[in-house]
Amino acid sequence: MEQNAKHRSGFIAVIGRPNVGKSTLINTLIGQKIAIMSDKPQTTQNRILCILTEPDAQIVFLDTPGIHKPKHKLGEYMVKAAEGTLKEVDAILFVVDATEKMGPGEYYILERLQATRKPVILVVNKLDLIEKEQVLPIISRYADKYPFVGVVPISAKAETNLDSLLTEVKKYLPEGPQYYPEDMVTDQPERLIVAELIREKVLQLTRDEVPHAVAVETDEMTTRPNGDVYIRATIYVERDSQKGIIIGAKGAMLKEIGALARKDIEALLGSRVFLDLWVKVKKDWRNREGVLHNFGFGVES
Repeated sequence: MEQNAKHRSGFIAVIGRPNVGKSTLINTLIGQKIAIMSDKPQTTQNRILCILTEPDAQIVFLDTPGIHKPKHKLGEYMVKAAEGTLKEVDAILFVVDATEKMGPGEYYILERLQATRKPVILVVNKLDLIEKEQVLPIISRYADKYPFVGVVPISAKAETNLDSLLTEVKKYLPEGPQYYPEDMVTDQPERLIVAELIREKVLQLTRDEVPHAVAVETDEMTTRPNGDVYIRATIYVERDSQKGIIIGAKGAMLKEIGALARKDIEALLGSRVFLDLWVKVKKDWRNREGVLHNFGFGVES
C-alpha cells in the first residue's frame, strides 16, 4: 500500500516496425491526437514526446519513427532518432502487429534491444483482427527470441486491454515528481503539430501517388481579434508531378486536404481556423542536409 501511494514518473520509448500502430496507441492512451496516423509506413518522421498524467504517475511516451532500412538521408535520421531514444528511457514498449509474421524487421529491432539492458514490454497490437487462439502462439514466438519483462496483447484501435498495459508500464517507472503540468500532452509546439496534421491528410488522400516526399511548414499562425486563428502553411514535395497531384484538378485535392486538416486543427486549438495552404517543390529535399535542418530534422553534417 505504501509503495502504491508513491508517485512515479518516467520515460517510455514506443518502438516497432513501421505501421504497427505506435502512433494510434499513444493517441488513444493520452486521449488526444498528437502523433499523426496513416496506413503508410514511416509516417512518423520526428521523435514526438507525449505525456499521460494520472493521479499516481506521469508517463512520458516517446513516439519514434519506425525502425527500417533507410533509403535516403531522411530515413537515416529517422532510424537514428528511433535507436537513440532507447538509451534515454526507463523502459521500452516493443509494439508488434498481430496480423504480420515475425520477419527481418523484428529481428533487427530485437538485436538492438539486446544492447539496451532496459526493461522491454512486448505489446501485441491489432488483437481485434485475429482469432483468440492465435494470440498465444504469437507471444510464444517472440518470447523464445527475447526475455521480455512483460507481454500485453492489445487493440489500440478498439481500446482493448489498455488499462492492463498501463499497469504493466507503471511497474518500471521510478519514483519521482510530476515533470510536466497536468494539462500538457506534448512538448511539441502547436505550429509543429499543425504542420503534422496537414501532412497526415496529404498521406491519407494521395495514397501511393505521393510517397513520403512530403514535408509541411507552418509559416504563419496568428489569432485575429475575433478569436479565429489564421494559419498559412506550405506543403513541400520533391517533383512538379507531385505538386500537381496534391493540388488536383481545379484545386480539388488541396481543398479536401485543407478541409480535413482544418477539422483536426480546430479540435486541437479549440478555435475556428482559417487555413491557407500553398504547395512548393524542393527538389530531392530528403537527401539535402541543409533542407532537412530547416525542416527540423537533426541531421548531422
